[in-house]
Amino acid sequence: MEQHPMVARAEALVDLGRYAEAKSVLASRLQEDPQDLWALLELARCHLAGKETDQAVEVTGQALTLAPQDYATLHMRARALRQASRMEETGAVLREAIRVDPLRWTAYGTLAEIQPWLSDGDRQEGLRLGLEAVRLAPEEPRAYESLYKAALIANDQERARQTLVTLRQLDPTNSLAVVMQTDSAANAPGVKAAQAADLYADALGTLPDSDWLRSGLDAATYRLLRGTRWLALLCVAAAGAMLDIFPEEGKVPRELPVSLGQRLWMLVPMAALWGFGALLRYRRLRTGVQLNVRSLIRRGRWARVVLAQAVWAMLCALLLSQVPWSERTVPQVLFWAGIVPTLATVLFDRKKRK
Repeated sequence: MEQHPMVARAEALVDLGRYAEAKSVLASRLQEDPQDLWALLELARCHLAGKETDQAVEVTGQALTLAPQDYATLHMRARALRQASRMEETGAVLREAIRVDPLRWTAYGTLAEIQPWLSDGDRQEGLRLGLEAVRLAPEEPRAYESLYKAALIANDQERARQTLVTLRQLDPTNSLAVVMQTDSAANAPGVKAAQAADLYADALGTLPDSDWLRSGLDAATYRLLRGTRWLALLCVAAAGAMLDIFPEEGKVPRELPVSLGQRLWMLVPMAALWGFGALLRYRRLRTGVQLNVRSLIRRGRWARVVLAQAVWAMLCALLLSQVPWSERTVPQVLFWAGIVPTLATVLFDRKKRK
């Protein structure tokens, strides 16, 4: 059936995301001809894109009445029913679409994805359907997306990994492949926070609008900031050791106050710790990650808390090491004040990650 010019115009508007204008054009067309199947299907697309699920179900029902054996109508109906979480009906419509045209891949792919939500669903059957979708459309990235989801559902991790590799080869900017491969690489055992941040920053160069990747970059950046607390704790420990703050019983404690030369010398290892452990690592980060460090400190409350804890611990370390204390009571209080709050939060973070 030939497409009416008004429907073609509406289709172009839908592709541009101008749904309100497309609806207006389609409403005019359907007033002229309420049985224009293409107009109904484009209107259903508008409703689905706008999350107007009930309207999409209603419109696809009208279209199905006009063309119960049309593949495009059946597939649009399945999309609407799936968005409405009516999975059993979705499965039935998809099976009918496969019966009508067994050489089209889209119904196989969608049916593979929804197997866990069907009363007679079979995860291995979903994998078989996903493989059939890929066989019918070996150059279609969306078919591989369906196979990847079916492989995950079937717990076939190796096939899922191989599918992502193939998908990335077909479409280097495919959002699913870029996100999942990056996330897997960044969270692999032994990957450091700086490496993870670089991976997410690289991926964001491909998909700059990905909320998932941006969240991953923020998490990796937060891990980098958490590392500053350990540097501060080491400085507190070093300052405490210089003062012999908890002398062993039976041993003569170090004489206080510590000489000026020793106090100034303590600044050298502290500076080295921060120079190599923080400043040098920061300067080695990609520009995008450096910018995100500053951005996260502005945006993230916990990032500011972590930074404040490191500053507080360093303040305690400087007071311990640079004030000429003549007795150990106040330094002991300062030592625990610098260690306990920060260390407690570090342990809480670790327990939360587990």
